[in-house]
Amino acid sequence: MNLPTSPNTAPQAPPSRFLPLLLAIAIFMQMLDATILNTALPAIAADLHESPLNMQSAVIVYTLTVALLIPLSGYLADRFGTRTVFVASVVLFVTGSVLCAAAPNLPMLVFARAVQGLGGSMLAPVPRLTVMRVYDKSQLLNAINYAVMPALIGPVVGPLLGGYLVEYASWHWIFLLNVPIGIAGIVVALKIMPELKSEKSSLDLAGFLLFAAAACSLTLAVETVLHPGAGMFALLLFAAAAAAFYGYTAHARRHENPLYAGHLLQVRTFRLGLAGNLCSRLGIGAMPFLLPLLLQVALGYSASASGWMLAPVALASLLAKPLIKPLLTRFGYRRVLLVNTALLGILMMMLALPDADTPLWLWLPLLSAMGLCNSVQFSAMNTLTIADLRPYQTGSGNSLMAVNQQLALGIGVALSALLLQLWRSGGWGGENVHTAFRFTFVCIGLLTLAAGRIFSLLHRSDGENLTS
Repeated sequence: MNLPTSPNTAPQAPPSRFLPLLLAIAIFMQMLDATILNTALPAIAADLHESPLNMQSAVIVYTLTVALLIPLSGYLADRFGTRTVFVASVVLFVTGSVLCAAAPNLPMLVFARAVQGLGGSMLAPVPRLTVMRVYDKSQLLNAINYAVMPALIGPVVGPLLGGYLVEYASWHWIFLLNVPIGIAGIVVALKIMPELKSEKSSLDLAGFLLFAAAACSLTLAVETVLHPGAGMFALLLFAAAAAAFYGYTAHARRHENPLYAGHLLQVRTFRLGLAGNLCSRLGIGAMPFLLPLLLQVALGYSASASGWMLAPVALASLLAKPLIKPLLTRFGYRRVLLVNTALLGILMMMLALPDADTPLWLWLPLLSAMGLCNSVQFSAMNTLTIADLRPYQTGSGNSLMAVNQQLALGIGVALSALLLQLWRSGGWGGENVHTAFRFTFVCIGLLTLAAGRIFSLLHRSDGENLTS
């Protein structure tokens, strides 16, 4: 199979059959880093002399940086070449990891996580773009599945590895672990990754800056609204987010080739899928942040025990994958999403019930059910969102969906931390941190239940083209 070539380039060799391995390494690094960090947050907080309930900025800054820079990944790959950009992204990610391990305080850790995010924003998109360009459509599904399945091990291994590293080594090793994985990724990339460029690369810089300003202002507003003396600043951030978003929509209507064209939102399933993704992921994204804190800070479990208790969430999510298509074929996207979103909300509220005396075996079905429902929710939402996009919309639509998901994760963490602080400072939780967690889980669950209203606007026939 020959690759598309420009008039000024010679035909390239067929792609290596190991090319999807790069995508697997990239996704594995990201998933491992995210899940391993959450388990280690209490230990990091203790070493940096911070409250473990105030560590959300270390999580938010990474997801926000990734969300803001995802739109640049395609342009940079076209402009400088896929191999060059991928290697640079791994170098940035590894550099950020080393800086995280060396951070002496929380502000430096937040800065280092931002550097990690610079690399992380291109870690998966660039090899995914390369795979999509070099493989025929008949080979593409198998290539992507080959890449994604090994990477799903990350969320299973991450909590366990993070717990044991914290207990038997130190939290610094959760970041230093990225160094050998990153070096392996660079070596593989230099050997097998093609250097693909495009002479038609372009970037809507004004649109990018306006969109980034809106997303950044909104996330920071949620994060800072309860900080002492920051009320007026938070209101200004909310106003700035609204103004930037309005400015972007006006710009997109005038620009010939905007960052995200307005016609994307004219596709009903894309519009509803995007809104459902955002609202339901606020609660889902908060869980990996809240659960390790609940188990370690409120209930007194060790880091390794916390890791073992969180592993069933990821394992159930992995085992549920083969069941999702038959489920959607039997009941349809609308019914599955309505019921599954409701189940997720109920399960989140049920997390308020266990206490320190609850037997471990009672946690297993609750956390496993949450992992199974997460898997169904992600697969159903993602496939339905892009199901009715036209070929010329798929690239932009996929990018906007990825940005939307990262923003939802960041805002979800910020919102859950905000609620936790609100219940404690308002006296509802008092000195009992566990009570504050209980109120927070109930609020997050109710928010997720409300998100199901969006999916009720779907038609019963939506998604039939994906299951027939």
